[in-house]
Amino acid sequence: MSRRYVNVKYFINNNPLYENVFEERGVPYIRQYTTAINRPLTPGQLNTLTIEETYWQPGDRLDKLASRAYGSPTYWWIIARYNGKPTDAHYRTGDLIYIPQPLNLILGYYTS
Repeated sequence: MSRRYVNVKYFINNNPLYENVFEERGVPYIRQYTTAINRPLTPGQLNTLTIEETYWQPGDRLDKLASRAYGSPTYWWIIARYNGKPTDAHYRTGDLIYIPQPLNLILGYYTS
């Protein structure tokens, strides 16, 4: 299973501003991921994909859409990234949602 943090760098946060957090967690620091740079797909990459369209319905969640489309809720982030809306709160009833297929290609584009 491919993960979205495969090639994302991280840094050690030991900033004194977070001293209370470190104490609560019993750790000297927190490892944080840097902000990913999401490059747009190239026209060549886009041409290899089939895009399923659906509309956001009451009760929808990205993990539910991913489970239906890809067989696993863990790929919710692919739908979020492709649509440029990172969380469920960014969608409204009636929004057109694009679901890129096949999974193996879009995973390769997003994790390489």
